[in-house]
Amino acid sequence: MKKIYTVISATGSYIPTKKVHNRDFLKHEFFDSYDNKINKDNEEIIEKFEKITGIKERRFVTDDLVSSDIAYYAAKDALESSNTDKESLDYIIFAHNFGDVKADNKKTDLVPTLAARVKHRLKIKNPKTIPYDLPFGCPGWLQGMIHADYYIKSGDAKRIMVIGAETLSRISDPHDRDSMLYSDGAGATIVEAVVSEEPVGILSHSTRSDTLDEAYMLWMGKSYYTENDESELYLKMHGRKLYEYALKTVPLVVEESIEKAGLTLSDVNKVLIHQANEKMDEAILKRLYTLYGKDEVAQNVMPMSISWLGNSSVATVPTLLDLLYKEKLGIHISNGGNILVFASVGAGMNINSMVYKIP
Repeated sequence: MKKIYTVISATGSYIPTKKVHNRDFLKHEFFDSYDNKINKDNEEIIEKFEKITGIKERRFVTDDLVSSDIAYYAAKDALESSNTDKESLDYIIFAHNFGDVKADNKKTDLVPTLAARVKHRLKIKNPKTIPYDLPFGCPGWLQGMIHADYYIKSGDAKRIMVIGAETLSRISDPHDRDSMLYSDGAGATIVEAVVSEEPVGILSHSTRSDTLDEAYMLWMGKSYYTENDESELYLKMHGRKLYEYALKTVPLVVEESIEKAGLTLSDVNKVLIHQANEKMDEAILKRLYTLYGKDEVAQNVMPMSISWLGNSSVATVPTLLDLLYKEKLGIHISNGGNILVFASVGAGMNINSMVYKIP
């Protein structure tokens, strides 16, 4: 029996040109709470940070760019690399969390929506191309893909662009060690309806949100250095609690999505997980294998980009996908028939997972 499936037809990304190495933080003054300076040398702080996170460098946007700019570049890349008619898009879903934040003005700018700005920059005339923003924490792009799947399978849409873009460098506290995690970037994906007798494309997805006790593991607060402008707000995180929550919960959501697809872990070829922390991602993957009674994690199943791109929030997974599809991840390649599992966790706390079969 033929059914409608949602298939990825194009990917694109924008990787900022400005490289920021760990050594660039040597002159920073770090605090672990308000006005409580860390009594350690920066060399020691940075060495420990790199060992835990795997991050050696990250990318920041130049001062002339904001999130909607780099989203436009990623969207343009996806359209041009696939020769897709931009007027054929039914929706543009733009996942972000902080809007357009300028280098010289930290106030977020959200009107018009960033999705509308991208549509405007692409010069799309079609009034039936509906742009909207999706704030959902780091899992925003993946949640946008889930939205797109519902639209396509309902028959309401045939082609949708989903974008994830963020400039975390603009909202990170330079006096907080966690600022070394954050980076900037953008990824875009085009999905479209395909009629097939065999299951293909998006096979299943699962989403979970815990807000009773976990809602404020990530929040906006003033700088740890209180002599800074107290009207400015920066991204803050309960890192240890978030790590423990993710390790306990993400594998359960991934397992649920795999079971929904009628598959098992041995069917999975690649796991594309939000690039938040190398050790955390490795621990999540190991815990997932444990759920299936496996002591050993399969070799080369989890491509990573965090060592050189850092954590760009909603942009990490679509950028990782674009690099995979364009064979820019070394030994990691994708082939027809491969099963990809996507997973992300972030502010909310929100977790989602998606199972995808490459046509």
